[in-house]
This record gives sequence, structure tokens and C-alpha cells, in this order.
Amino acid sequence: MKTIAVAGTFDSKGTEFAYIKSLIEELGLHPFMIHTGVFAPDFEPDISNKEVAAAAGYDIDEVAAKKDRALGTEALSKGMLSLLPRLYQEGKFDGVLSLGGSGGTSLVTPAMQALPIGVPKLMVSTMASGDVERYVGTSDVIMMPSIVDVAGLNKISKTIFRNAVLAMAGMVGCKDQLKPDTAEEKPLIAATMFGVTTPCVEQAKAYLEDQGYEVLVFHATGTCGKTMEALIEAGFFTGVLDLTTTEWCDQVAGGILAAGPDRCAAAVKAEIPQVVSVGACDMVNCGPMDSVPEKYQGRNLYKHNPLITLMRTDVPENVKIGENLAAKWNEATRPMTLFLPLKGVSMIDAEGQPFDGVEERETLFKVLKEKINNSNVEIIEMDNNINDADFALAAARRLTELISAK
Repeated sequence: MKTIAVAGTFDSKGTEFAYIKSLIEELGLHPFMIHTGVFAPDFEPDISNKEVAAAAGYDIDEVAAKKDRALGTEALSKGMLSLLPRLYQEGKFDGVLSLGGSGGTSLVTPAMQALPIGVPKLMVSTMASGDVERYVGTSDVIMMPSIVDVAGLNKISKTIFRNAVLAMAGMVGCKDQLKPDTAEEKPLIAATMFGVTTPCVEQAKAYLEDQGYEVLVFHATGTCGKTMEALIEAGFFTGVLDLTTTEWCDQVAGGILAAGPDRCAAAVKAEIPQVVSVGACDMVNCGPMDSVPEKYQGRNLYKHNPLITLMRTDVPENVKIGENLAAKWNEATRPMTLFLPLKGVSMIDAEGQPFDGVEERETLFKVLKEKINNSNVEIIEMDNNINDADFALAAARRLTELISAK
């Protein structure tokens, strides 16, 4: 019998979770109930809040006595983060479902994120229609809007809860009904792409696939960059073709698609063969034109679409971008290659295009060549735009050479 773990505050939302439990049982599946509330539950769970808190070194009775909501959330969230992956490894459940507002969502989703990719994880939340990056992270947590608050049973909430249970039942119960995937497993390569570097990456991808690799392309939009870094760290990839490092522009200049200060660190740390470049390092991503900060109003701005305005990186920003990239790549302990496209780093950083910036890209290249002082980092300059076929194929071929030499 397939098992669905249900985690939540059975003290404050016992009625709702009891309803979820009954639906799972009605479908012929087994509910595995985990109590994450501070106080006594409305029904007997399979895993008590005492067990959850103890997994993080807390005594739930002491936590409850202090009547400190923040402390309770901290104790139980940390406990879930430690306990839930362990319970999964022990085979206690096949997927996990939870319901909650902002508190319940922030309590359970970090533990969901810690589960392996592919384990069904569904959060019904009042926060699901907003910015969910903090709840999903780099995982495959599914966020379902609760429509109304998770506070009692009514016509709307019962409809949503039933759909959530059916979704989980389908994910865990129908899995074995699909034919096994018998496709040949090929070594995986991670590649980064932006709209303005698409021709480059597509040509490189085609070459690598002809050589027997499977290429997973990540759109360099901040979250995807973080996701790729996490998957590299988890050991999924044989090689990395990180040609689009544009997220560092947003990190430096305060754009909306930054991937954080650890971008470009995972492949170095994991000692995975990699070929890198500075694709789309000519642009910072802002919101709609009328949302661009006042300090940037005099800059070279380009309306990419109604919701995204691109800002050309200037010389000082290119200095900082180069310094940050050099610092990451200087940590390399195995050979890697940096390709520099002398005629432009994107479609619109090219002769006659709106972001053509000879001084800006020459500054970036100069900083990289001056600051990279690691003999493991080979620098190859090519008299091409990044999207030229010669550039794309040279980068792809070099990656296959590095992989073969490992």
C-alpha cells in the first residue's frame, strides 16, 4: 500500500487534517500523520511533535511552556528538516502533503526541499500565489493555492483539499502504472542559456548530444542558476557548460534575477570538468520600464518585453563582475577553460545592436585576464560573437576534451 505523509499542526488545524486523512484512506492509501504543532493534537499521530522537536535537540514541553511562537516554529521546523529525510530513507512514506498559512508553509517546506528530486511533495498554502522562491528553493515542491485560508472546512476549502489529495494519490499511486523508462541513460551535462545566448547553447548542445551526452539547459534567471548549482553539488553531472554567467550582473547591480554569491562555485568545488564564458554579461534585468530605479533612468535601457527591462552594464560594473568571476574560478583545482568572445557576449552586444559596448566588454576581459592567476584556468580568446557557430562548437569540443582527460 502506498503511503502519503501528512505533516501539519494537528492542534490548531486538527479538523482540516483529519479530513485529509479520511480522504487518503477512502482512496485505499495509507496516511502517515506527522504532528508539527506545539500543543497536543486533536487525534493521535504516527509521529508526535515531541519526536519532531527532539530531532533538533528541543524538548517540546519546554518549548510549549514558554509560549513563544517564534521558538516553537524554529524548534519544529529544524526538527522536520532533520527528521523528514530520515523517515523517507527508512521507507516510511512515498510522498508528502501539507496545508498551511505563512507559518505552516515556512515550517514544512524546508524539510520538503531536503527530500530527493522526484519524491512527490505538495504544499497547499495561502502563500502559493505570491513569491514562492523561499518555499520551493531549488527543489520540486509543488505549491497549490488554498484560495481561502486554511481555517475550517467549507465548500471551497474541501474542494481544494480533495484536489490536493487526488494529486498526491495520482503521484504516488499511479507511478507503478507507467511503463518503465527504458531509454539509455547518458552522461549528463549542465548548460546555461539566456534568450540572447540561445543560438550558442543550442549549437553546443547539438554537438554534445551527437557525442553521446544528454544536455540539461538551465535558463539563467536566478532560481535556475541556483538549481543548477544545487544539482552539480548533488553529483548529477559529468560536465558543465556554463557559458551564460549573466546572473552575476544582477548580483552586482541589484537586478531582479540574481542567483546569489555562490553562483559559479559548485563545479569548482565538485572538481567537475567545465567550460565557462561571460554570456549576457552585458545586461542587468529590471522590471517594467516604469519600475526601473531612478538612479538608472539615464542608462542604456532596452525593453525586452512588457515585464522585463534590460540595462547595459557599464564599465565599473564590468570591473566588479570580472572580479567576482575571477575569484570563483581562481579556486579551481582541476583544469577548466574560459572562452572570451571578443565581438560580443550576447545577441544585442554586437555591431549595430543596442548594447554594443566595446569599452565595457574589453574592460570585463581585461579584468578577468589580470585577476585570474590560477594555472588550472585556461583562457581562450576568440574573434567571434558568442552566438557564432565557431565559438559554440569550440566550447563544446573543449568540454568533451576535459571530460575525456579526467
